[in-house]
Amino acid sequence: MVAAADLEAAERVVAELREACAARLDEVAAAMEAEMRAGLREEGGSKIKMIVSFVDNLPTGNEEGVFYALDLGGTNFRVLRVQLAGKDRRVAKRESKEVSIPPHLMSGNASELFGFIASALAKYVAAAGEGDGRQRELGFTFSFPVRQTSIASGTLIKWTKAFSVDDAVGEDVVAELQTAMEKQGVDMRVAALINDTVGTLAAGRYNDEDVVVGVILGTGSNAAYVEEASAIPKLKLEGGELPKSGNMVINTEWGNFYSPCLPITEYDQALDEESLNPGEQIFEKLVSGMYLGEIVRRVLLKIASQSSILGDVSHTNLKTRFSLRTPDISAMHHDGTPDLRVVADKLADNLRVRDTSLDTRKMVVDICDIVTGRSARLAAAGIVGILRKIGRAAPGDERRSVVAIDGGLFEHYAEFRKRLEATLVELLGEEASRLVEVKLTKDGSGLGAALIAAAHSQY
Repeated sequence: MVAAADLEAAERVVAELREACAARLDEVAAAMEAEMRAGLREEGGSKIKMIVSFVDNLPTGNEEGVFYALDLGGTNFRVLRVQLAGKDRRVAKRESKEVSIPPHLMSGNASELFGFIASALAKYVAAAGEGDGRQRELGFTFSFPVRQTSIASGTLIKWTKAFSVDDAVGEDVVAELQTAMEKQGVDMRVAALINDTVGTLAAGRYNDEDVVVGVILGTGSNAAYVEEASAIPKLKLEGGELPKSGNMVINTEWGNFYSPCLPITEYDQALDEESLNPGEQIFEKLVSGMYLGEIVRRVLLKIASQSSILGDVSHTNLKTRFSLRTPDISAMHHDGTPDLRVVADKLADNLRVRDTSLDTRKMVVDICDIVTGRSARLAAAGIVGILRKIGRAAPGDERRSVVAIDGGLFEHYAEFRKRLEATLVELLGEEASRLVEVKLTKDGSGLGAALIAAAHSQY
């Protein structure tokens, strides 16, 4: 039996958590919109970068021909070959191959790294055996911080994720790839340099012309959207003319959004201080799948320090950082067994917390619900901030607005998805929310890159 005083102490921690996680969502949406405007006015004008992607055309569904994509974002990269069949928004054929990058190339020099990538690309193209004499076109998804200067050029700001190819920093990554391809005899033009969020927007738009926002809700989080070019004061294009389409895709980099109205708890502050990038990516640390399990663990550790309902801390893994992952809290949150057996197993397997009471397990589900609920509600508020910035879903707006979302958090965590959709209705109202739809849109970093190459084809 759990002592009443222990249960009471634990319940107090949960009540404080619930209160601290309650967000004034309208204020969050308004702050997001204000930061977006500031970031569009001038470089460095906002916590969120509002990067001009130079993508001024999104696919229409009429694209035809064979296009390639190269998706480099970690220790593996993918090469894709996509055949588009024109008129009916149809991908006639899609093939891909994943290649592991040898560890020594991740800290070597640029010509070796890009040479390795180009040689894998050359083999892939040769195996496809195309020979109509046309120069092939490629969309390049490069998931590292880049200062983009045109649709097909951008200088590397810094490496992340275990890469440290120092002589590539400050260089144009497209030029490096183009040179390496020429050396390998690959007749291919890099038509577009993008990131995965812009790709998600493109992949969504290919299937549905009403897609105006692309969002990543997975390990990390980000959003891109279609802005009117005339509404971007900082936009300086060669020749000073606005793009013919009148539009420009903006990569918000909303993970770095911060505002005093964000519901930041003691657990978030501690997590941030101990992170590799303290004071940065605050919104991402509240929203993305990378951190939700870790926040739940920190709450459980506090409960264990104030009561005995989770046993003796020294015999558990409660102090081990990231010993709970988002898939674990998803499994506990969705536990439908009468005695919450899944919760018991996860606590035992991940945290070495055993012999918990049913009341304790219910409390754990409650904590998962609070932490995930806050994440989903904040993501929804961010989306509403973007929709309001572009005059969508406002009273009298009859246009359908679709948000394309990719990422495991949205795809696999049903409670998260339900809460996000409910919050959109709550913030926009019944009437306006009828015209707003969220759609799972997979593989923006691969398919999306090929589609943007097609939309910006020289042919």
